[in-house]
Amino acid sequence: MSANEIFLRPAQETDAWALSAIHIAAIKALPTTFYTQKELLAWRNYRDKADGSNILKSMKLETFCVAIEGDFVRGFASFIVDELIGLYVHPKYQGKGIGRTLVQHFCDQATEQGIDKVITNASLYAEGFYLRLGFTAIQRAPHYLRSGVVVSVTQMSKTLATALK
Repeated sequence: MSANEIFLRPAQETDAWALSAIHIAAIKALPTTFYTQKELLAWRNYRDKADGSNILKSMKLETFCVAIEGDFVRGFASFIVDELIGLYVHPKYQGKGIGRTLVQHFCDQATEQGIDKVITNASLYAEGFYLRLGFTAIQRAPHYLRSGVVVSVTQMSKTLATALK
């Protein structure tokens, strides 16, 4: 699949359960290389089945963008102004440019608002992905999951090219 087969659109409330399913599947597919099984279970809110309730709550505070292939949601990003909060692609569709396309969309949205630097807290699995997209690692930091479990993440930033005014 090439990036131009991916259609991006704002998420709708009716997408919440699909986004939850993608979130769960993406985390379930991770090995216990950087995080324990207990931490990974907490990261997916102790769920094995989709439950869009947390996504619906987050939609009130964050902007969600979904990546569509055909009629199916394959991944999503959530952000607030200059901070990328979440990025998840279903494991069957990883490595096909969907995550890169969603991050570029987030950066483009920030640039349009006159923002010249964006940030994210990357899971230790995703650090290399963000480095390849031009982000710089700042430092390791604690990340507090909804359950209260604390995991280590890498704070990262990227300076955006802004158009001369």
